[in-house]
Amino acid sequence: MFLDFYQLREQPFGVTPDPRYLYFSPSHREALASLFYGIETSRGFLSLIAEPGLGKTTLLFQLLQRWKGYVHSAFLFQTQCDSRELIRYLLRDLGLNDESEDIVHMHSELNEFLFRESLAGRRVVVFIDEAQNLADDVLETVRLLSDFEATDKKLMQIVLAGQPELSQRLARPGLSQLRQRIAVQARLEPLAAGDVLPYISHRLEVAGYSGPELFTPGALALLAERSRGIPRLINHLCFSALSIGCALEKKQINSEVVHEAARDLSLETPHPTPAASHQAPPAAATTRGASIIRALKEQLGQALGNRRALEVSAVVVILVFAAIFFTRRPQAKAVRSDAAMGMESSRATPPAQHADPPPTRSADPKPADPPVVQKPAVDPPAKHAAYFVYAVQPKDTLHDICMSGLGSYDPTVLAEVRKLNPELRNPNQLEVGQQIRLPLDISSNGKPASKTN
Repeated sequence: MFLDFYQLREQPFGVTPDPRYLYFSPSHREALASLFYGIETSRGFLSLIAEPGLGKTTLLFQLLQRWKGYVHSAFLFQTQCDSRELIRYLLRDLGLNDESEDIVHMHSELNEFLFRESLAGRRVVVFIDEAQNLADDVLETVRLLSDFEATDKKLMQIVLAGQPELSQRLARPGLSQLRQRIAVQARLEPLAAGDVLPYISHRLEVAGYSGPELFTPGALALLAERSRGIPRLINHLCFSALSIGCALEKKQINSEVVHEAARDLSLETPHPTPAASHQAPPAAATTRGASIIRALKEQLGQALGNRRALEVSAVVVILVFAAIFFTRRPQAKAVRSDAAMGMESSRATPPAQHADPPPTRSADPKPADPPVVQKPAVDPPAKHAAYFVYAVQPKDTLHDICMSGLGSYDPTVLAEVRKLNPELRNPNQLEVGQQIRLPLDISSNGKPASKTN
């Protein structure tokens, strides 16, 4: 185990959806703000779409943590079930009696519970994870659950979370009524290459790491490429790389260790060398040329026999050069075209450099090149302003709100929060129900505020 070797308090790259390890990329922050706003305004149906491994379940747990004590929630993940089983799972998770087999009785018990919670001033939110596995008739049952309502508000809000197949399912004509009721549609995207370093640093910081950078720039670039920005794959690669590094007694993980980890996880993709790709067409041309030459030589041999060998040889030599010229000419054109395309591609997107810099550069008067992994410019959220609004709950502090909603609490974050909330005179005195505007993006000197190393 590498925890002692790298002086870690706990496993930083685990597989459980721990909200403490949630890294707030622009995509995650916008999705969290969208869902939070949808619940706060009682929009009824909400959806969260994400590829596997992007952290949608962790984001839902983070949302649950923020509403803890203010909402009565149910979290359903048994989605390969029929309608009766779904209602039973819902009643059980809400703490109600689920022994009845009568669907009408179960609906009645649920309705009474929702009215009691509404009179007590508590919201009821149901999270259905992996909703793409629900059958069409079960999705229709979910839609009917939204009919539990008072004259002025919905008694229950439902968050459907799933993979992109859920969007495809909802696009079917038979589910148009359910699709029309989804007021907020949030989506998670893979991490950009520039977010890989802050993501890894955030998880290491939560796990108690306080040493120098644990991964070299080359290793980070390779991690970003092999994982395709999927946090789950980043976790697997980092866990395997740290295990290998511990076995080799390496205090810093370089690209060679990441290569080994990628091979162990079958994430190492072979790349053909440029020399091989350019040598292949001439070889094919030579093969076709040789076939033509043999055929011509056989035809000449049959026509002329063994006489006039010298003349035949001269003719064959001429035909050899002609065959090679006409068979290689199109291929040479194709090679030039491929090379031109390669130059255009290299100008558009320069290849990532995975090799780590030499260990000694003191004799070089030029400054060292910047790290390979740079945070790209992020377009501002299209659906929301630069902030979202949070209603203060009992026992909330500004520190807890910022750590949970922004991932950090430092002078930069506090200054931005004060700028958005000029009426906030004393951050240590918050009132229940008070609305706090939180920024969707926090940066300091081009780096996320959560990056402290």
